[in-house]
Amino acid sequence: MMKHLAVLAFACAIVPLASADLYKYVDKNGKTVYSDQPPVDVDSKPMHVAPGPGAGPKTFVEKDKEFDKARKEAAEKEKKSEDAEKLAKAKEERCAQAQANYKAYEEGGRLLKYSDKGEREYMTDEEIEQARATSKQQMDEACKKS
Repeated sequence: MMKHLAVLAFACAIVPLASADLYKYVDKNGKTVYSDQPPVDVDSKPMHVAPGPGAGPKTFVEKDKEFDKARKEAAEKEKKSEDAEKLAKAKEERCAQAQANYKAYEEGGRLLKYSDKGEREYMTDEEIEQARATSKQQMDEACKKS
């Protein structure tokens, strides 16, 4: 019981010290001066300044919110990088397919196509040339660098 009283008395004695007293006065040169000690032989006004809320230590709730925010940002960043990776892979696959199509028309030879009835027919030279030009355009589009 006596220890509790001593701690309480000590706390009551320290609380007023938490707020600082400042003194405001005008020096010989006419400048306003603020000091934590009263000046000698000068008329000064005591100013009582209470400590502000300031940026004291953060609570666990604030720390937890910051941690959650950082975790969400990291997850979003990872998702964006995965999406970008998937897009790049799909673009590479489209490019490879377009190159293979163009190569087939470029090598020439007898190429087949299917008619409206589903029958196989040989392509004419004009059809092959047109298909080659179309596949070249598709390949250039699919393989261009951004």
